[in-house]
Amino acid sequence: MLTIYTALLYFLQPLIWIRLWLRGRKSSSYRQRWGERYGFCTEKVKTKGILLHAVSVGETLTAIPLIRELNHRYPALPIVITTMTPTGSDLAISLLGETVSHVYLPYDLPGVMSRFFNVTCPKVVIVMETELWPNMITLLYTRRIPLIIANARLSERSARLYKKFDTFTKCLLQRITLVAAQSIEDGERFIELGLKRSQLVVTGSLKFDVSVMPELIAKAMQLRSQWILNNRSIWIAASTHKGEEKIILNAHCKLLKRFPDLLLILVPRHPERFSSVSCLTKQHNLHYILRSNGQIPSEHTQVVIGDTMGELMLFYAISDIAFVGGSLVKHGGHNPLEPAAHTIPVLMGPYTFNFKEVCKLLQQGSALITVTDAESLNHQITVLLTDASYRLNSGLYAWNVLHKNKGALRHLLNLIDPYLVQGDH
Repeated sequence: MLTIYTALLYFLQPLIWIRLWLRGRKSSSYRQRWGERYGFCTEKVKTKGILLHAVSVGETLTAIPLIRELNHRYPALPIVITTMTPTGSDLAISLLGETVSHVYLPYDLPGVMSRFFNVTCPKVVIVMETELWPNMITLLYTRRIPLIIANARLSERSARLYKKFDTFTKCLLQRITLVAAQSIEDGERFIELGLKRSQLVVTGSLKFDVSVMPELIAKAMQLRSQWILNNRSIWIAASTHKGEEKIILNAHCKLLKRFPDLLLILVPRHPERFSSVSCLTKQHNLHYILRSNGQIPSEHTQVVIGDTMGELMLFYAISDIAFVGGSLVKHGGHNPLEPAAHTIPVLMGPYTFNFKEVCKLLQQGSALITVTDAESLNHQITVLLTDASYRLNSGLYAWNVLHKNKGALRHLLNLIDPYLVQGDH
């Protein structure tokens, strides 16, 4: 089965190049650094340390507290971060800078992966969530390099897909050193696919260990003092997808009739959409500025488009209310715990299957407000802006749910520690 998988991957390479080139029309980053995708990265990485893979933006954000803590605990060990997308790459570089090395994870071809691990020589490899690359897993197993799947989740749908390759999946899973699952349900799905119980630990979700750094608070206080004119209110629509911005802008137009000084921070999920979202905002006859221009909103500014990388937590910190995108369209939603960390009310659409357990806990704690369209979004934000007590309590409930479920980070670090201590002897 591994031979068939590898042959298919070789066969698909020309199509992958075409896809990268076509995506490069919207974002030139896709046409750059192709050598890294084939393991050529000698000049870019430090060796014999920790390798952590976070496929894109969401996984990278979740990994940030873990990376910072690993840096703190093992200052002598270099950390290499790999991603698959330019947005994940930009985020890792903007948030972590020189404290880590960053390259793209190469394609899962045997020679390519071998070249990559010859260069990086990691003591341990940590993969965020569930990225199961057969040749990588086999190579690490052969070289006796520990592989930990951190914050692992496995949906019923994914489990059914893996089940179709029953024997192959079982063989792969048993070559993984440790799976640190988000929930008992996730863990049981791994067991059903062939993982041994001795390889599984349920740690809870790392997403609850989102942290607000003191330097972020200081930066937010400074930014808010610059942006607030006559103590105006700010709401944010974060990580939005195609189809959502129109709903959000329609709601904002209605809100402005009642709250004329209300400011919206609109943050599209993908950089290649910044331009189209700017055009859409213009079509709604709204006065907007781009964050990347460095302008300070005037009293006439109605929308700030967040077209920068790595500033989402800063935007949450200066906002009074947060709508989390990917949830009004069938994308599955993004992380509602990031605004919860700032003690502000959290609104989402009905499509939250990417964060099913998290949203369930928030709902049980009266900490998630569900909206379905521009009308309900307008209504809920109106209620929050006119009822200060309700607004403050909603934010506090969200913060309580977040803090009640912390602890996965400490648990995971304790699991990683023996592999790094062994590596030092």
